[in-house]
Amino acid sequence: MSQSARHSASPSPAVSRLGGDALHDPVIDWFGEHARDLPWRRPDAGAWSVMVSEFMLQQTPVVRVLPVHQEWLARWPRPADLAAESPGEAVRAWGRLGYPRRALRLHAAATAIAAQHGGEVPRDHAQLLALPGVGEYTAAAVASFAYGQRHIVLDTNVRRVFARAVSGTAYPPNATTAAERRTAQALLPADEAVAARWAAATMELGALVCTARSPECGRCPIAAHCAWRLAGSPAHDGPPRRGQSYAGTDRQVRGRLLAVLRASAGPVPQAALDAVWHEPVQRARALDGLVEDGLVEPLADGVYRLPA
Repeated sequence: MSQSARHSASPSPAVSRLGGDALHDPVIDWFGEHARDLPWRRPDAGAWSVMVSEFMLQQTPVVRVLPVHQEWLARWPRPADLAAESPGEAVRAWGRLGYPRRALRLHAAATAIAAQHGGEVPRDHAQLLALPGVGEYTAAAVASFAYGQRHIVLDTNVRRVFARAVSGTAYPPNATTAAERRTAQALLPADEAVAARWAAATMELGALVCTARSPECGRCPIAAHCAWRLAGSPAHDGPPRRGQSYAGTDRQVRGRLLAVLRASAGPVPQAALDAVWHEPVQRARALDGLVEDGLVEPLADGVYRLPA
């Protein structure tokens, strides 16, 4: 693709010093050479594969997602296949990916797709955004990666690339700002197909090279243009550290309780759940949270099951 086909929209002040074209070609060409071979990127991957990957990849590394994504698509190759199962089966198949409410949201989205869109993941961005569990980022990502549309796709990796290359700061703000959206819009190539490629390329650059703690500037295709590097890579306290460790937390207790329920073909008595954690108050709090989140259903006589 020639550079003339990659012109960006009118630049904002944040990008006027170099212009989007100085970044588009190097990043997109780098992506063509270094992009990982991921199943949801392959030519034969459908929009459902892309959507499943986007739900699974939230706060979860690719290496953990790959086997679950493969199993999920083998069992439920279409949204209607998942919608025909109970929400509890989605939670069961989610396994140890973590944040299992994502499984319920994906099941709800599949149900809506089957009921309202003829079983096909909609192409229209507004219709994607209206699906249960689909927010601004996921709608843009599916529209861009599955259908080659022109949208700004701002995940943590992309935001970090733009923060360094354009704004000269080591890390983006904790939450996406209007200024970041303006910068992303100004950098977005005008050509629809190129814009979709740019979205995937900047995400991959942030994941593989412009990483949070150990950026490999020597491998970066836009190092010569990077505002942060040109400023001497000024020190920063680093990205926000994760909160409380997993061990001993309610998240760990919830995970153990769900593991018992996932492993059982039928309802589970209270005694079997009590055996997974020694501290009764924390255990009860974790179980109550699972019930409140819709991940567990209480039945009569102290028996529990995954949602039907």
